[in-house]
Amino acid sequence: MGATPLVGLSTASVYPESTAHAFGWAAQLAYDAVEVMVGIDSLSQQVDAVRRLSEHHEVPVCAVHAPCLLFTQRVWGTDPWVKLEKSAEMAATVGADVVVVHPPFRWQKDYAAGFVEGIASLEARTGIAFAVENMYPWRASSRRGMEMYLPGWDPSDEAYANTTIDLSHAAIARSDVIAMAARMGDRLRHVHLTDGSGSAKDEHLVPGRGIMRAAELLEHLAGSGFSGHVVLEINTRRAADRAEREADLVESLEFARSHLGVTTP
Repeated sequence: MGATPLVGLSTASVYPESTAHAFGWAAQLAYDAVEVMVGIDSLSQQVDAVRRLSEHHEVPVCAVHAPCLLFTQRVWGTDPWVKLEKSAEMAATVGADVVVVHPPFRWQKDYAAGFVEGIASLEARTGIAFAVENMYPWRASSRRGMEMYLPGWDPSDEAYANTTIDLSHAAIARSDVIAMAARMGDRLRHVHLTDGSGSAKDEHLVPGRGIMRAAELLEHLAGSGFSGHVVLEINTRRAADRAEREADLVESLEFARSHLGVTTP
């Protein structure tokens, strides 16, 4: 990792625009890097296509997000370990040093049983950091949350070498992200910078528009010598037009750089 955090753009931030559009946005707005969300956009699944986009726009790929969402269960097959192997192969080919991965769902019992050890083994074999992301209890209205992840939704409780904090997920879980970051210490490798209101919805608000103390988290990271990735993963799907999407992407980038204390290239 370098001395200064990279500020990247997740391809998910421009949905329903494509992976190709995300690289265009990152180049146009001077983001440092891109995180590729491997998903239903077929281009996001093609290693050579992603590499060519990175080279064409002269924007590096800092991370690959493995296809572990409910709606990507069949992307790259149905075996979760094969998905992680393929994610590592893409990362190595395009020059990324992180794969972001969610904890297993509770019903993936065999996968979950060896997950912590399996992640460590993958890291040792591939040289890629598998940064396990915080999730949340599933809750409906005021009912008590249901634990849907194994070994658990909070990676700070497990012996992972590398972890990811997502502020929108933390909002659903009502987690203190600064305390979580402190528990993770130098195991925190990656941050999905966004925001949330504390509702049961995964909102992915522009940072600063929710209650998650996003500015304080960034200042904590800057003060603790964090040198990983800060990737904007916001929801712009309701943007009225291209101009509104651009405004949200610019505001998010400026927020990150301002509170990290890093200069714009």
